[in-house]
Amino acid sequence: PTKTQLKSNKPLISVTAVRTGAGKSQTSRKVIETLMNKGLRVIAIRHPMPYGDLNAQRVQRFATVEDLEKHHCTIEEMEEYEPHVERGNVIYAGVDYSDILAAAENDPSGCDVILWDGGNNDFSFYEPNLSITVLDPHRPGHELKYYPGEVALRTADVAIINKVDSATSEAIATVEGNVVKANPAATIIKADSTITVDNPELIAGKRVLVVEDGPTLTHGEMLIGAGSVAAQRYGATEIVDPHPYAVGKIVDTFAKYPHVQNVLPAMGYGEEQLKDLETTINNTDCDVVIIGTPIDLSRIITINKPHTRVHYELDEVTTPNLETVLDQFIAHHKLEKKTAVAHN
Repeated sequence: PTKTQLKSNKPLISVTAVRTGAGKSQTSRKVIETLMNKGLRVIAIRHPMPYGDLNAQRVQRFATVEDLEKHHCTIEEMEEYEPHVERGNVIYAGVDYSDILAAAENDPSGCDVILWDGGNNDFSFYEPNLSITVLDPHRPGHELKYYPGEVALRTADVAIINKVDSATSEAIATVEGNVVKANPAATIIKADSTITVDNPELIAGKRVLVVEDGPTLTHGEMLIGAGSVAAQRYGATEIVDPHPYAVGKIVDTFAKYPHVQNVLPAMGYGEEQLKDLETTINNTDCDVVIIGTPIDLSRIITINKPHTRVHYELDEVTTPNLETVLDQFIAHHKLEKKTAVAHN
């Protein structure tokens, strides 16, 4: 990475992970909110995600939900961009990462810190002044088995072991041991992935269809996500298997990823796939739909049965925590704290 990373003229924090679905997005949100609460203006840059006309998508700036529509974003893109703009911070993406960096550094809203919001299990395209890597004890050992995720671990200043509230102690110990073995200088932080549900009363005693983040289930190889955890915690009587109700591109997805069983991956890389997702959900014989994706699917598709959305946030349970690390980062770079920046 040191041979290819671009250097910013702003202090830069990278958030990466050893596998997709480990919790990069919630970690990025926590870092940004912490910095904004300290009065710093943060501009996020996302790992490339565009499909289609790449010339038109060379440099993309997202500051409002309307910008998502203007750029014809897929579900995968909206899942990453929308949580940022909902909280009041700007995020860039696209194809030309030199021009993207220049635009972010000179953003009209002002920029004190740039945050690289990593994708998949890739390393940062930019040289970080603080590198944070997220690990998932639901997939213990993966941190030493996948490229470039292992690079992200070995180059991390901070290793966050996420989801300790839902993983076994043995799995957590395996991941922690591998961090110490691969990168003994890294600061280790353990964190819960705290789940909340908009309408938990809809779940108890009901047969539910769980819709999870697509990439987490597919190439991330996870068997469950936040929606499945919510179904179990809030007393669903059954998680309905969506396979018999799948149509079109969703059938193809199940065939390509046979490990995906009683959950529905939210695939929406084009209009046809999005329509097939909507039809599959509406075909499914269930009482309630649990939306475990980072965006509210009911905003972009029509769901013909009761539904509720799951949210998940990073909550550190050990010290030092992110605030400690970020205070050191601010002091080192002599960043001037201003009046707290408003965010939703």
